[in-house]
Formats: sequence, structure tokens, C-alpha cells
Amino acid sequence: MNRAPYSLALKSRVADGPATYRFQTADGVPSKESFRPTELLLLDHLWGTDPGVVLCPEANYGVVGTVLSGRADAVHLTETSARAARLSETNLRRNDAEATVEVRADLAGLDRRFDAVAHAPMPSTPIPVAKQRLRDALSRLHPHGVYYLSATDQSGLPRYADCLRDLGARVERVRTDGACALLRAERPDTVPPRSYVTPRRLRPAVSGVELPLVSVPGTFSVGSLDDGTRLLVEAASVEDGDRVLDLCCGYGAIGLYAGRTADCDLWLTDDDRVATTCAAGNLRAAGVDGTVVTADCLDGVADRAFDRVLCNPPTHAGDGVLAELFADAHDVLAPEGLLSVVHHRALDLHEHLRHYSSVEKRRTRAEHVVLEARL
Repeated sequence: MNRAPYSLALKSRVADGPATYRFQTADGVPSKESFRPTELLLLDHLWGTDPGVVLCPEANYGVVGTVLSGRADAVHLTETSARAARLSETNLRRNDAEATVEVRADLAGLDRRFDAVAHAPMPSTPIPVAKQRLRDALSRLHPHGVYYLSATDQSGLPRYADCLRDLGARVERVRTDGACALLRAERPDTVPPRSYVTPRRLRPAVSGVELPLVSVPGTFSVGSLDDGTRLLVEAASVEDGDRVLDLCCGYGAIGLYAGRTADCDLWLTDDDRVATTCAAGNLRAAGVDGTVVTADCLDGVADRAFDRVLCNPPTHAGDGVLAELFADAHDVLAPEGLLSVVHHRALDLHEHLRHYSSVEKRRTRAEHVVLEARL
């Protein structure tokens, strides 16, 4: 991440710590221009408490964890997004706050126990994924530890309350502010095993090449290979010996196709650890060699050079992310390298591709176009 153009300030309500907490945010993270009311409700309740050792799932850019670090014995922030985690680390430093930050796909494998969980699930998080995080975070509490969950009815609060009760927790609503409510749940002596997330098995074929894939809720186009990716794969030409990058790889369809059709040096990268976990599993299951990296934009491959960069970009993430993606892709292309990118026909990417000497349409379909850009 080369820039974090948005700044937010939050006045402190306790004597300890800074009078004002300051946060940098950027395109590609939720609520980049304002604090989330559910997170503020968490803090309203926890400002004056002594929460002990705290886990903050879905930390985003670190608001809850940064503030609570001045009250807690220790704070651990988790994120699936490398960009969000990096912003959390930046904001902890800006506020002289101490906490640890980890990018991980799930919470079940955490190797430590906590006294409290402070969690405001993202409205965009699929309910099964959020329930799995609830269950796994609850299991990492000490017996009778406390789970604080802030949400709205619209974003799933009733289902989260039912989920916690189903897991044996004692649940009460302790605070309400407008549409937001805060639940307090006490961990039972034992947390039963539960699996809320069901993987989806896909077997699309592109140009006669079968692509056995597994996706999970929360990944892009979870139920089928999307039309844009299919068009990009059909247009791609990868040769033996090519150094290939599947940029914004999702669950790895493009990289898997490249690895199945050519003896290439294959790399895949994505901001989301859930996506890269799927991608790595899909390569292993298909017997395709490749390196999968979880990183913001091209941070994980900035020291390498590629002959082919193939990208179905997250156009919803904002211009800041797109500008950085394509500028950094320019820097990792070999002298004769080629960037192939697919996008919706209603979107114009030429401004983001101005660093390239030539940009041509390679293939079009009803809703998508594939562009090829050269140095």
C-alpha cells in the first residue's frame, strides 16, 4: 500500500493514552471515511473496563484494538485482509499503542487464550462465515471469559445471538445506540464443535481444460466461475518457461489454468487470506506447482519479474487500489512482458493503464473486455 489518503480522529474518553486517537485509512477497506457505529458502541462500553487479554477479530484498520490497548493487558488483532492488517499496524504505531496483528483465514488455530473478545462483524461478512468466527473465537476464551459483539438487526444480530446461545453461552443485550446493539456472552465450560461454512466444489472447463476448484463463502464468485475470469482465461496464452503471476487470484482459477496448460514458474497473490488458502489447496489438489502469497497489491512479489501478469481486478475496491495495482504490475513486468486484465465493459481502465506504452483490446464479450498492456 503506497498511500493512505484518508484520516480520522477519535477523542479519548479516558485519562490514559492520547487525548485524540488518529487513524489512517485507504481505499479497499470498509468504512474508510468514517468510524463504524458498531465499533464505537463497543468502545463506549469498554472504555472504562479492565478487559484483560483481548482478541479483536475483523479488526479492519484497528480502531477497537488501538483504543483498547491502553486498557487491556494485551490485545491481539486478526484480519483476513493484508491491507487492513497493515493499516492496523500503522495506526497502532501512530498512537503509540502496543498490540499484535495477524493475517489469518480462521480463528480455530489460535494458540493462545483470551479473557475477552471485542467483535463488530462486517455487514458484508457472509452469515455462515461470521458464525464460524463466533464459534472459533468463543472457543479461545478462558472458561467464563466474555464475548462482546456489536451489530445491527440488519447485519445479523439476532442470528448471532441465537448462534452464541446454541453454543451454550449466556447472552444478554447490555447496550443499545440507535440501530446498533451490544451483546455480552459468557463462554460455557465447553464449546461444542460446529461447522457453519460449507465449501463449494466447482469443476468448470475452459478451452477443454478442466479446473477442479473449491471455494468458500466470502470469496469472489463462490458458486461458479465468473464470466470475466472465463474470458480472461480463454484469451490468455502462457508458454512453457514463462514466469506467470495470477494477480488478485481469488481461489486460483486463472493460476490453475496456467499451471495446467504450460510448464511455467507460477505465482499467485491476493489480499485475502481466505482466498489464498483456497488457491493453495486447489493447486495442491490438482498437482500443480506454484507459490501462493497473501499480500496487499503486489507487496509479496515486488522483488520478482514476470513475463505474464493475468488479473481480474477487484474494481469495487476503489480507484486507489486499482491505480496501485496497475502501477505496481508495471514495475514487475519483464521487458517483453504482458499484462492481461479483464473488466466490465461499462468500466474504463485506461487512466489506470497510462504507464504502459500500448494498451489493446484482446477479446470482448457481451459484458466484459480483455485488455493487453505492454511496457
